[in-house]
Amino acid sequence: MTSLSGITPSGRLTLGNHLGALRRFTDPDGFYFVANLHAMTTRHDPRRLATLTREFATLMLAAGVPEGTVFVQSDVPTHAQLAYLLECTSYVGELSRMIQYKEKGNGRPMTRASLFTYPCLMAADILLYGAERVPVGGDQDQHVELARDIALRFNREYGETFVVPQLNKAALATRVKDLQNPTAKMSKSDADDAIGTIRLLDPPDVIRRQIMRAVTDSGTEVRHDEAAKPGITNLLEILAACTDGDPVELAKSYASYGALKQDVADAVLAVIEPLQKEYARLTTDPGAIENLLAQGRDRALEASTPRLQAATRAMGLAGSTP
Repeated sequence: MTSLSGITPSGRLTLGNHLGALRRFTDPDGFYFVANLHAMTTRHDPRRLATLTREFATLMLAAGVPEGTVFVQSDVPTHAQLAYLLECTSYVGELSRMIQYKEKGNGRPMTRASLFTYPCLMAADILLYGAERVPVGGDQDQHVELARDIALRFNREYGETFVVPQLNKAALATRVKDLQNPTAKMSKSDADDAIGTIRLLDPPDVIRRQIMRAVTDSGTEVRHDEAAKPGITNLLEILAACTDGDPVELAKSYASYGALKQDVADAVLAVIEPLQKEYARLTTDPGAIENLLAQGRDRALEASTPRLQAATRAMGLAGSTP
């Protein structure tokens, strides 16, 4: 089963991104990319976008994503080409219902057209490779469902062209919350100095300090209870995700919040420090990184071009009949 996923360079990568995404990108036959075109749907700093794109790609490689599977979205023009064809297959009504558009656009001044249509680009990302599994966070479920709808409609109207993908949800890793606001997701879009977010390239002493300062709850009992104890529940779920444990069972081992925080810090650093060391090693040889991304780009082009051509022919373009 082909696996595909992308991650948008909208801010520094976090612990949640690693637990919920990077470490799940393990299929040597998969396609994993930095979705830099998606970062252009709102106002952005071009220099920061370029810096984050390179940083994300290098972190993916440092996290152990298989060689030959990592590429930068804008380096593979088939994504944008298929996106337009899918725009011609999609309806204004369904695009206007997308949560991202409702939250960031929907009548606001200077809303970019790309924010409205980018679900078609995401659908193109998925459908180009015949991906059967799409591992994404919960905030992207709606877009995968739209990709399924578009694929079914295209196949019905123009002939069987696309594989209809299945959503592949993460478990605990998708629930990593902000350390200062445990009812909100830990987000890479947070400010670089937000103290509730653990970034993958933060110094170890900063990470430990952030965890030790994490918001807890009233009382002293350590238990997994999202409604009554969101802060402690978040720490337990981070510990469970880092150690492949069960948060309910882990809670039984602790008599104090302080001991739990110490173990969470140790577990998080055990995950992050090897990644940081590999990242530092890779950055000493920029040419090697370029070669690895070129391998991913060439493989992505080879895999995606036939399906783009098939879609083009099916819609009556390319000077030939379906």
